[in-house]
Amino acid sequence: MIRDHSISALRFTPCGTADQARGLLGYLTFRHGSLRVDSVALRRTRNGRLELSYPERGRSHGRHFPIVCPADDEARVGLEAAVLEAVFPQLVELGLDGAQ
Repeated sequence: MIRDHSISALRFTPCGTADQARGLLGYLTFRHGSLRVDSVALRRTRNGRLELSYPERGRSHGRHFPIVCPADDEARVGLEAAVLEAVFPQLVELGLDGAQ
């Protein structure tokens, strides 16, 4: 099965420097086909890797459930690659690309 991981209408909203120092770079909104995906966190891991965190909803018993997320690992990898490729020029412009 060939999957289309194309995205459009990407918007990146950076966080403040305190959040960025803890790895939360900002939030993304984008379209994936006819679906608008909002409030996806862009994080830098301790080893410097960029990754996406999808919005979750908390329940009263403390568990969290994703509101929207890729259906499987293949979809996660493909969608993450497409989003990171699209947002990278903005990260460079803002000095958030990890370059020293």
